[in-house]
Amino acid sequence: MPVRAFAALLCVGLLFGARALAQAPTPAQSPQELFRDVLLKDPSTTSGVKRLLRTNAGFVSPTPVFADLTGDGKSDAVVTVENGGAAGAVAAYVLSAEGSDSGALRVVFRSQSLYRGRVRMSGPTVTVVLPVYARGDDVCCPRHAIERDYAWDATAKTFTRRATRTVRTGPGAAGSRSRG
Repeated sequence: MPVRAFAALLCVGLLFGARALAQAPTPAQSPQELFRDVLLKDPSTTSGVKRLLRTNAGFVSPTPVFADLTGDGKSDAVVTVENGGAAGAVAAYVLSAEGSDSGALRVVFRSQSLYRGRVRMSGPTVTVVLPVYARGDDVCCPRHAIERDYAWDATAKTFTRRATRTVRTGPGAAGSRSRG
């Protein structure tokens, strides 16, 4: 009898403990998890990027950059999706709550076909840098890169390309050719 009473009490305790756990608030999402969820829900994210994120073959970089790129007084996030291998950053995005009364993030810029891509910012300009490989270049060290500058167009509510340059990289890299 005492064993049955103890077992019943244990079951009641487990039941109420499970209910308390089920009602407990979930811990806050990390920015990396939040950005991953936004990208997975975005219908314009490519199937390849979604597959990388869903299978954990790729991940949202843990070092997003924040700045007001849309001019609305709120910080926007520049994030990359990395593959963890030689390909490096394979996609770049700007996530913003611009135009949202609820503060919901949405993708306002995407570049989704990168190989070893890099992203930098200068004021409101986002620059996507892609290596250009020539015969004899090592994966680490291409002699040239393409730099594409994008800036927010408040009228069109989108990022537009403002400039494209081919630049020398590596030793002796000083000059660049601009293609407006």
